[in-house]
Amino acid sequence: MEITGNKKGKREFQQSLGFVALQMCLLAVIISLGVLLVFIFVKGIGVINPDFFIKFPEDGMSSGGIFPAILGTLLLSLVAVFFAVPMGVLTAVWLVEYSTSYKMVRILRIGINSLAGVPSIVFGLFGLAFFVKFMGFGPSLLSGGLSLGVLILPTVIRTSEEALLTVPVSFKEASLGLGATRWETVYRIILPNSISGILTGIILSVGRAAGETAPILMTGATFFTMRLPNSLFSEVMALPYHIYALMTEGTHPNQLAIAYGTAVVLMMLVLVINSIAIYIRIMARRARQW
Repeated sequence: MEITGNKKGKREFQQSLGFVALQMCLLAVIISLGVLLVFIFVKGIGVINPDFFIKFPEDGMSSGGIFPAILGTLLLSLVAVFFAVPMGVLTAVWLVEYSTSYKMVRILRIGINSLAGVPSIVFGLFGLAFFVKFMGFGPSLLSGGLSLGVLILPTVIRTSEEALLTVPVSFKEASLGLGATRWETVYRIILPNSISGILTGIILSVGRAAGETAPILMTGATFFTMRLPNSLFSEVMALPYHIYALMTEGTHPNQLAIAYGTAVVLMMLVLVINSIAIYIRIMARRARQW
């Protein structure tokens, strides 16, 4: 009995130690994130005002606002979504519903997972070689948006695939049993019941695309422009590249504050996008409960 009691006490001690270690790791992450956010917010809040959102840069980007960079970031993300979402969702549908070769699916999934881990600068080089040079789009909104679309494509495929797999098999069997074709089952049963998960993945992908610098550095972003884009072949400013330009090329003291203010705006944009994804997930759970 004494030996059994010692073993039980040892296990409880190990469990308590494990919980403490997990809590310390969580606390370290929260503190690190909090320090980062507070530091950037304190450094950049001084330049945040209504004019900062609606004005063009002035005096060599040492004053004025960041409206062209905000608009450019939104347009680049929009082009990326229009490219990646249809291709990513249809690829996921094929992998889940239409593929018949297990070996082929396994190879494709390994390739998709590997592509998701490729550094973003590689996507920038691909965009420069393929969209800018080979396709002849030049440094433009289209080239930058398509490069970001290729970047987020693996994420869209994986999240869409996981969402499709959550649909109960009984739903599919009932639809097929009532005489529906496979495509009708996908279109009317599977996609509507997995749309919340697909939308969550898409929104999170948009958040990543909005914050990337390397893919647009060589394909579509420009250092400074006083013109708003008037076509897909126009160069655009973007928030991440604007921060990079101010921190590396800027010489005016006020440019550092503007860089931090731009970082605050970018973080707010990503936070809003992630909050929308969380809201969609919560509403989807409530809908399932009802």
